[in-house]
Amino acid sequence: MSDVKQLREERTQNFRDVFDNKIPKRVPINISLTVNVVAEYAGIDGKEALWHPGVLEEAADKLCGIIPTDVCPLGMQILLPSKYQTLGANVMEVSSTGFMQHPNHVGFFPEDYDYFIEDPYACIIEKVLPRNFRGLDPINNPYRSMMTMYQSTLGQAATQKEAFALIGKLNEKYGFHSGEPGGRAGCYAPLDILTDTLRSLSGMAMDIRRIPDKVAAAVEAVYPINYRAGIPQVINNYSVSFFPLHMATFMKEKDFVSLFWKPWLRQVTDYASLGLHTAAFCEHDWMRYLDYLYELPTDTQLQFEQGDPKRVKEKLGRKHIITGLFPLSMMRTSSKQECIDKTKEFLDVMMPNGKFIFSFDKAPLTYEDIDLDKLVAICETVREHGVYDNAGAVAGEVFNKNDYIHSDIAPIKSKYYRTFDDYLREFPNTPESARKDVQAMEDAILSFIYIICM
Repeated sequence: MSDVKQLREERTQNFRDVFDNKIPKRVPINISLTVNVVAEYAGIDGKEALWHPGVLEEAADKLCGIIPTDVCPLGMQILLPSKYQTLGANVMEVSSTGFMQHPNHVGFFPEDYDYFIEDPYACIIEKVLPRNFRGLDPINNPYRSMMTMYQSTLGQAATQKEAFALIGKLNEKYGFHSGEPGGRAGCYAPLDILTDTLRSLSGMAMDIRRIPDKVAAAVEAVYPINYRAGIPQVINNYSVSFFPLHMATFMKEKDFVSLFWKPWLRQVTDYASLGLHTAAFCEHDWMRYLDYLYELPTDTQLQFEQGDPKRVKEKLGRKHIITGLFPLSMMRTSSKQECIDKTKEFLDVMMPNGKFIFSFDKAPLTYEDIDLDKLVAICETVREHGVYDNAGAVAGEVFNKNDYIHSDIAPIKSKYYRTFDDYLREFPNTPESARKDVQAMEDAILSFIYIICM
């Protein structure tokens, strides 16, 4: 076996051990850099790199040989101008410095709630999309909308193909862990999908005060779509559905419980009953919600942006997989030796009983957010100090999908969502073997529309 292949197997095994409720040989290191950071390091225009990530190959290859992380230092870019500019997005734009950013925009108005509650999919298609995307007005300009959707899909596919090819090449050359093929999906918590690019954070805060019953009904109405959107192609013990959690920390606790927590807990519990794990980014400060987070299914992966590592580990560390919390800002404010000492101190808190993956509290946005020499020192410290002397032992509580009961979910009903039975009425000579194919095509459109609402 080659050294690179053996290294990749060891890295992958460390990650898998965490999800298999075992103590790994060493703490897995999940540190990667955004396209913008790598572009700045390379001296390449970020706008060029967003369209053609292949231009970063030389710089990314160099970083792979420098940074001792367990995953490719070049991360995937999710928000792409090849998609959003083609759609004529009002909710996403490229800055002059090459960053994808959210303008202050609202695509869902208070008067839309009744229609959304009746048919959320139709409301998004007819009301929200034309407001959020100049190229998508399927009611008034269906032909242009059809072409725009196809063009944006082509543009996104071309950029992603180039990025996947580069990252795959680097993974192969350096032996990085690359995750489970088809085993990752992402969606919002039910309240968050209504918040981010639909009502906006300030708009949702106002609605919670003024029309909480309609908010609750809308959250219930969107659940079947939200549930469907978060299921990956492959479900096994290493698959995850990722949730960026946004609205929760800006809410009063009673509103949080009824409007955010209960619907989201239902969704992750439904997933757990399928054997699907949840990964969540706990944005902002979740310390007042630690008791709630403990209720999540065993082996939920929680990345914290803020918080007390000791409290988090004591409260959640035997049940859940903890990541994040290590301050990215240390590289700007502390010496190299202070970074090393802080890393050792952090590992002493987080390592016991396993269920821990090392990562920063947030992703670096610019090259100025990191100091390459200090970053290398931090990763080397984890690699050397993060070795367990009880590898293979049981790590805390053990996940069992049979511990969870799936809720009853209403089927997706919309004038724009066609089931196989609907399809069969129109095309009666279609064989039963085509059911999955037809449904997959319908769900691909639903997924496209859902994702551009994120």
